[in-house]
Amino acid sequence: MKPVTAKRLRLLASAASVLLFVALALAAWFYVKMRASLPLLDGSAKIANLSAPVTVERDAQGVPTIRGSQRLDVARALGFLHAQDRFFQMDCTRRHAAGELAELFGKKALPHDKQVRIHGFRTLAQKVLASLAPDIHALVEAYTEGVNTGLTKLSTKPFEYILTRTTPQAWKPEDSVLMIYAMTLDLQDEDAGYEQSLAALRDTLGQSALAYFAPLIGPDDAALDGTTALLAPMPTERMIDIRKRVYTTEEKTAALRQSEYSDVLPGSNAFALDGARTATGSALLANDMHLSLRVPNIWYRASLVFPATNGQGETRVTGVTLPGTPFVVAGSNGSIAWGFTNSYADTADLIVLNRAAGPGTYSTHNDVAMYEKRAETILVRGEKPEVVEYSWTCWGPVVGTNADKRDLALKWVAQDPEATNFNLFALESASTVQEAIEIAHRTGTPAQNFLVADTTGTIGWTICGRLPKRIGYDGRLPAAWSYGDRKWDGFLPPETIPTAIAPADGRLWSGNQRLFGGEILRVLGDGGYEQPMRAGRIRDELTALGKATPRDLLAVQLDVQAPYLERWHQLFLRLLDPDAVAKSKDRARLRAAAEKWEGRASVDSVSYRIIAAFHQQVVDRVLPVVFEPCYDAYPEFKFRRFHYEPALWEMVNQKPPHLLGQDYGSWDDLLLAAVDDVAEDIDQEHSTIARATWGQHNAAQIKHPLSSALPGLLGSWMNMPADPLPGDNNMPRVQSPTSGASERFVVSPGHEDEGIFHMPGGQSGHPLSPFYRAGHEAWLKGEPTPFLPGTAVHTLTLKP
Repeated sequence: MKPVTAKRLRLLASAASVLLFVALALAAWFYVKMRASLPLLDGSAKIANLSAPVTVERDAQGVPTIRGSQRLDVARALGFLHAQDRFFQMDCTRRHAAGELAELFGKKALPHDKQVRIHGFRTLAQKVLASLAPDIHALVEAYTEGVNTGLTKLSTKPFEYILTRTTPQAWKPEDSVLMIYAMTLDLQDEDAGYEQSLAALRDTLGQSALAYFAPLIGPDDAALDGTTALLAPMPTERMIDIRKRVYTTEEKTAALRQSEYSDVLPGSNAFALDGARTATGSALLANDMHLSLRVPNIWYRASLVFPATNGQGETRVTGVTLPGTPFVVAGSNGSIAWGFTNSYADTADLIVLNRAAGPGTYSTHNDVAMYEKRAETILVRGEKPEVVEYSWTCWGPVVGTNADKRDLALKWVAQDPEATNFNLFALESASTVQEAIEIAHRTGTPAQNFLVADTTGTIGWTICGRLPKRIGYDGRLPAAWSYGDRKWDGFLPPETIPTAIAPADGRLWSGNQRLFGGEILRVLGDGGYEQPMRAGRIRDELTALGKATPRDLLAVQLDVQAPYLERWHQLFLRLLDPDAVAKSKDRARLRAAAEKWEGRASVDSVSYRIIAAFHQQVVDRVLPVVFEPCYDAYPEFKFRRFHYEPALWEMVNQKPPHLLGQDYGSWDDLLLAAVDDVAEDIDQEHSTIARATWGQHNAAQIKHPLSSALPGLLGSWMNMPADPLPGDNNMPRVQSPTSGASERFVVSPGHEDEGIFHMPGGQSGHPLSPFYRAGHEAWLKGEPTPFLPGTAVHTLTLKP
């Protein structure tokens, strides 16, 4: 080796050694800082204003049992724990609702903040806080004190702020109200996009297309009252004729197909059996709330123990809390058990504004009004603040225009501070279904299906959250209010909110479907109900049960059968006849793999992967082309929430030429193209057809929001493993790589020791905590784990 080359290699080796040393030093420094931000598990800590010591016992999964002599003390302790385990999550959630993420993350968060600031949720939160009843206000104040104490008792700031090089800001009482608004944004349609999509369909393709492709009541619905309706007539070629349109390029239709994949629809399952249908005689409740999955999980498990309000004995409330709020959201208090699903009741309307004579004006009933301009200043980390101006009307903000280019104002329940409160807290002391339902009617949350069960064996359903009282119309489509014949007359009085207690057949079920027809449907409206296949499967499985136990209902929650795909499987096999198979080796392989049909979204199933993909490819090749004018009228148009399945099946079987895309000579050509799409998708996943299992396609992507900020394996270490996941959308076990059951529990009030609980991720948001992944494996495998916390392995005493 030449001396020059050797010298260069020595220099490179020295440089590499220096870089390695620096990297190791930085890693060691970061590790020390991370360890310093770990929560306290044992010993003691002081919290101001405690009336007496509070004990916090954590079990092997990190689930705390908090015992205090006053409810306010328990609130302070819960705030302390939330801050120690989850403060960064709480911070991001309050900023999500307030439109203040750019202050923490810079310009990349600015589009989100601009979209959210139009609602002014921080100002609303301040108004809500000022209106709280004294006892609830005191609870929020005590919780806030606990949060800020918990934050300061860490040896150093939470590790996420080290990564982002920022400083955590103290918690404010109004921030707890923002947590409700964050859930509202996650669960409801903040710009009425569903209503705008319905309007675009009607305005471009006509009323017949709306009735056919987006029916409010369908033939296969799984409503509690059994209501169904025949599919409306297929639009004729005089109404829609794709063949006569200007040719649409494959590139455009592909772009339209892709635009439909951005939305994850939040939903949930909840179902209950009365005492006559259970092994214990006490009612039985199951709940799994389907949300986006991330690390840490949205929920924080806890068991709160404090003296009963009647002075006799103690109250023990166990379930899931939402970090940032001071009470159990869903769970059991020993007398009742309760849970939620997103109701998709219609709590927002689009108002078509009639232009008035002068510039910047619009018509109200018998008057002319000026648009109000509201300016919001958004702080942006590393940049100058941005000032954004929004136009408001007397009804709400302007959120878009219709096909006639007239402004649309949004009237939304969430914009009224009277619609938000913490009355859900009162469920802690409720003892009967009737009491719980009365509390739900006074509660201010995003409108939810509320299912409740009690120790007497009674079950019930109602809507938890405020509903508008509409006058003159049903609110499904935009309408003008300037004539005075259409309006909201405040909110529905509690006594008129729909309720179902002690149903005759002893069953209640919700899979986000339409629950009722008739007058109840008129009151609830249409906020975009889920298709009925999942709810129908739950209904059928509950019907088949005998005297049920918690494990029986867990089996329903974990069910991955897809009966609705059976007919698509048969179509697939008929389509791939000898002539079709002879033209492609991939088609032959697909047919061979699909013949072994289990009808289950299990991780090892190849046939399910093929048929589910085939169904989706047919959807993508048929509907975006039909709806092309809708996209032109409303670029954010989405049809995924339409109940299009009955129409699609009829089209595939009747093969109407006027609804066939111009790229195909026949419907069989379209269907075979969808088959070929399946093979292409498998190839793009770098797999072979014989090995293309559902689990390979549906692998977990449950990530920490900051994992991408760390290099390689270090970032991956913060995420949950990329495990293959069973389940899919239209079945009880809803599961995608990034969304699914955020919790899963089954409990019979009075028999909590027999209850079951699952949660993805773990209790702690700290990767070095032993509880960062605790419980995740049981959630993944569906293994029954206790609802109640186990034996204490850590004890922390909080002292005055």
